[in-house]
Amino acid sequence: MTVLKTSLRNVLAHKGRMVLSAIAVLLSVAFVCGTLVFTDTMNTTFDKLFQATSSDVTVSAKGASDSGETTSGTGKPPVMPASVLNRVRHADGVKSAEGTVFSTSVTVVDADRHNLSPSSGAPTIVGSWNGNDARTMKITSGRAPKGPDQVMVDADTAAKHHLRLGDRIGVISAVGTHTAKISGIASFTVTNPGAAVFYLDTETAQRTLVGQRGVYTNVNVTAATGVSDAQLKKNVVAEIGRGYKVQTAKETADANQKDVKSFMNVMKYGMLGFAGIAFLVGIFLIINTFSMLVAQRTREIGLLRAIGSTRRQVNRSVLAEALLLGAFGSVLGVGAGVGIAVGLMKLMGKMGMHLSTDDLTIAWTTPVAGVLLGVVVTVLAAYLPARRAGRVSPMAALRDAHAPADARAGRVRALLGLLLTGAGGCTLYVAASANKAAAGSLWLGLGVVLTLIGFVMVGPLLAGGVVRVLGALLLRVFGPVGRMAERNALRNPRRTGATGAALMIGLALVACLSVVGSSMVASAGDQLDKTVGTDFIVQNDGGQPIVPQAVKAVKATPGLQRVTEYKVLDATLTTPDGRTTRNETINAADPTYAQDLRTKTVAGTLADAYRPGSMSVFEGFAKKHGIKVGSTVAVDFRDGGTAELTVRAITSDDTAIDKGAMYASIATAARYVPADRMPLDQLLFATARDGQEKTAYKALKSALRDYPQYTVRDQTDYKKALKDQIGQLLNMIYGLLALAIIVAILGVVNTLALSVVERTREIGLMRAIGLSRRQLRRMIRLESVVIALFGALLGLGLGMGWGATAQKLLALEGLNILDIPWSTIITVFVGAAFVGLAAALIPAFRAGRMNVLNAIATE
Repeated sequence: MTVLKTSLRNVLAHKGRMVLSAIAVLLSVAFVCGTLVFTDTMNTTFDKLFQATSSDVTVSAKGASDSGETTSGTGKPPVMPASVLNRVRHADGVKSAEGTVFSTSVTVVDADRHNLSPSSGAPTIVGSWNGNDARTMKITSGRAPKGPDQVMVDADTAAKHHLRLGDRIGVISAVGTHTAKISGIASFTVTNPGAAVFYLDTETAQRTLVGQRGVYTNVNVTAATGVSDAQLKKNVVAEIGRGYKVQTAKETADANQKDVKSFMNVMKYGMLGFAGIAFLVGIFLIINTFSMLVAQRTREIGLLRAIGSTRRQVNRSVLAEALLLGAFGSVLGVGAGVGIAVGLMKLMGKMGMHLSTDDLTIAWTTPVAGVLLGVVVTVLAAYLPARRAGRVSPMAALRDAHAPADARAGRVRALLGLLLTGAGGCTLYVAASANKAAAGSLWLGLGVVLTLIGFVMVGPLLAGGVVRVLGALLLRVFGPVGRMAERNALRNPRRTGATGAALMIGLALVACLSVVGSSMVASAGDQLDKTVGTDFIVQNDGGQPIVPQAVKAVKATPGLQRVTEYKVLDATLTTPDGRTTRNETINAADPTYAQDLRTKTVAGTLADAYRPGSMSVFEGFAKKHGIKVGSTVAVDFRDGGTAELTVRAITSDDTAIDKGAMYASIATAARYVPADRMPLDQLLFATARDGQEKTAYKALKSALRDYPQYTVRDQTDYKKALKDQIGQLLNMIYGLLALAIIVAILGVVNTLALSVVERTREIGLMRAIGLSRRQLRRMIRLESVVIALFGALLGLGLGMGWGATAQKLLALEGLNILDIPWSTIITVFVGAAFVGLAAALIPAFRAGRMNVLNAIATE
């Protein structure tokens, strides 16, 4: 109890010095708890939605996915005849059954041809209005659709796009484009996570989405009183046979939730990873804080030892302070985490994914995990300073002494750091020399960890040299003030090294990702220049296929020399060595694709692969299965028959575009896949006549005006889109890394603030002999700048090394160009100087306000 009282008294006595460490713990715990609450809330939202929208038993057509997704390569949903509905109604235990039709392979546009699909990535659903939907939707304006000229829209989509009753919209599907007037607006009675939903009457939905009457994608079955879903499923299967997919409400909800959870887990663990980086940076802040506090309380600790306190009691006193700090910061962090989660929900709402705070989910494990994590990390970070405090001798109370510095431990630390850095460098070299990307990535990960730990441990050794160089280049111009700032930074290399290391971690990741992203863009651009021989590429950025009417519009565009169609077919291959490989894809294209993509071959000619009964395979596949030009491969098309195709070309693996693709002509595939099962085009390649590129480009965009879901790009557009996509991803990652950098800045502030307190008497003496307040503030600011630049130099150098190694692995995938984004690197380095200036504002201001006489009198 005495230890706890002493610790509490010390925390309250130095509360100003502890606050930044508490903020670091708070931010890190808040990010963890915010992530957990946000992802749990999203899971709850989708759970409620899927449970509410699932009928007791759902019968789907053969080929439908477990989650009920109805998209297919043909652009039409898989269907079953209306006779199935009649048979289901006769099954035992059925209270009612209703046939429905819906599809997500559609685009809906307004009268001005603006795409009404969600920008958040949520689906666009067009289906028939039915009793099951009426359970989760309430018509708030107008009426349900009746007849081919009426459509109903959900209220969220109507509000977002300013749609009103009577407005005309168009539904674009593989069948054609159907236009209708809005007859009603319906609101969700459960949370809508962002989907755009449109309803037609059943007959119109059949004609619009499938192109034929008397078919359904689903039959929704309601159980009679006292009949369980499992028993109802058995009865339905007994009645209709096993040629259809039959699922209970739980099975349907679980399948839908499985798809959502796979995405949510990526988001969850990715964000937790960045929170872990912030915690790692926070460790340096806490170590520095307690180390300096222990040094400043040497006399106090010595007196405690002199009056009988044991080493263990002193050690426990410091750890108890850390425990109180961690608990305080963690509890506040849990509350802040809930706020972060609500903020993320509001942000997602602006992006189109509507999440209600009514579904806010705070599992008991979230605050427990947050508090435990914050406390454990804080106590572990304070262990070394506590151990040093326990070694303060009673004699230290009789003289002006600091906590003992263990020179031998410093030498061992530096030697171990050099060994780890060297081992990490060797590991990175092995990764760069790897022949396979998978094996190389493991070595890269090990090299990153070893070099990071090595740099952290060798930081105090590096601080002496690097700070002197920075001082010579930047500080000497400020005269005596600059030299004093340099000496202050060198006074305690361990402290400078730890403070700089905190900033180093975040900037190392920024530099690494910048190099990787820039190299990917440069390499992909180079590949486009070397291999793409077409002028324009038409595609749907959402991945949906291109409907036939859009293909027809492209082919009718004036000024085009040729248009190449490109389809993807699933198949099972049986190779000459007798082995069977499933889930392979055959890229079927027109023969002109050999001109559109100049793919290098190691054997044969790619143009020959488009001859009837022919195909190509890629180099790795050929080596694995002993395939040569002239070999025969059995291709069992998933939606068709089995073909015996002759290999006419083997493409090189030294490419990034279409790497690992196997080609055949569309005409060859059409011999074995029925027309009604042939997938739609995934891409279109268009080449203009000589000298008509600009005219054809405008004409092509004009031809697709009625189909806003498709984008026309020339090579310049494609490069820009690639750069923008990678840039957006990097910006998101930089935003997440900002938390770690903020914590590192707090570390600089805290180090300077405690350093000012530690040097109070020295500052008073300097003021007494003529140092002005302005010069004092400048000295502290320059010290802060040099520490920040020290961390930036280490981080940027380390990150560029990681990025260069990663690029060597990307080269195995055909991305051969290493591009260092010097503008980004220089901007980050200069930004680090401003970070240093900002971090020094408060400590410098407080130092300047010191009373000279009181400062000199300080013990």
